[in-house]
Amino acid sequence: MIRKCIVMKVFSGLHAEYKKRHDEIWPQMVEMLHEYGAKNYSIFIDPKSNNLFAYLEIEDEELWSKSDETEICQKWWNYMKDVMETNDDNSPVSIELKEVFHLD
Repeated sequence: MIRKCIVMKVFSGLHAEYKKRHDEIWPQMVEMLHEYGAKNYSIFIDPKSNNLFAYLEIEDEELWSKSDETEICQKWWNYMKDVMETNDDNSPVSIELKEVFHLD
């Protein structure tokens, strides 16, 4: 199992909207995440900095890397671009964190 942690940023004042959209995540998006190997996926927020910390586990980095090419992922990014920092292609501005410690 590969553990991944990613930092993103939600816009100030839009924390509730970000949460609402994830509370109502589209079934097709959930299906795609599972199809591309995402398990144990959580997103946390630091309300003072607006930072989002996404944690997920995958089994295959190559398979997971293709998830952003799916139509549903592109649609989700477009849907989320008004509540968080995004790149020109609407993907979230994100920084992958390197694991330095793990305890089972």
